[in-house]
Amino acid sequence: MDPKELRPIVAGLFAQGRRRTVRVAVEQEFLVADSTTGAAVPIDRVRQAAATAIASPYVGFEPGGQLELSLPCTTDPVTQVRSLTDDLQRHLTAEHLSIYALPVDPRPEHEVPLQLTTPRYVAMHRHFDSIGPAGRWMMRRTASTQVCLDWWPGRAGAEQWRVLNLAGPFLAAAFARSAGPHGRLTTWLETDPARTGFDDRLLYGDDPVAAYTAFAAGATVFVTGGPVDHLTTMFPPVRPRSTYLEVRFLDAQEPHAIGDVITALTSLVYDDDRRRTALRALEPERAHLADHWRSAAAGDADTAARGHELLPEVELVA
Repeated sequence: MDPKELRPIVAGLFAQGRRRTVRVAVEQEFLVADSTTGAAVPIDRVRQAAATAIASPYVGFEPGGQLELSLPCTTDPVTQVRSLTDDLQRHLTAEHLSIYALPVDPRPEHEVPLQLTTPRYVAMHRHFDSIGPAGRWMMRRTASTQVCLDWWPGRAGAEQWRVLNLAGPFLAAAFARSAGPHGRLTTWLETDPARTGFDDRLLYGDDPVAAYTAFAAGATVFVTGGPVDHLTTMFPPVRPRSTYLEVRFLDAQEPHAIGDVITALTSLVYDDDRRRTALRALEPERAHLADHWRSAAAGDADTAARGHELLPEVELVA
């Protein structure tokens, strides 16, 4: 796609917010199964079962039927996730449905069909199949905990963008719940490198808008809605969303453990001193970022240990 068409739209994705009180929004994905048979469940059945849950307005679905809770911003995301998940599970249990915060679906591929069959998802599925099997596995059999953080203007916002991209593999390793050739992160790394960017391409040069424009221009176009739609098919580890940053690289976490993730991320991006200290430690690692992502995906313990060395002031899990 022509970079000249993309650049003004990309510019709108980059920090347009204001410095706010610390807030967080969580997008929590779950695998869904019939409580009796363990089988995949049609989305309509899940939606009907969740209709009277408190979380119902925030329920959405991924292509393989994974349930996603896209929760609003709050200053107490831990309580929000736990209470809404507990309430949702009670409603689903009454209809013989279960949800699991697992990063990879253990069921065979043929048992987890593509449930969202709009032209967009069919085209995406077809495109990924032209590369290899990882794309269909990603769409249908993986789940993540995504964390959205307020994106501040000016120098602080530029630092937030940079530090999250540099710290990504070390945070992914610290909070990994799957690893190896069939792990969620490995699946994402193999899906379509031109549109996932698990390397340092988003940090090239001094202009993040130019770097992201080049990234998007290099990815195959498979949607028909022009540059705006094309940009929605980019899946970087950290996605720019104008007023917030969407952290996308984490395995699905158990709701009761999500507080550790949020503590680590907020201390990294919302504390000026910690953020700048982390940046100084992480900058020399930029040239090796692709290697760090591969090591994190493989489950290399050295990557998690290196994260503790580079980010001593950030509370990573042991």
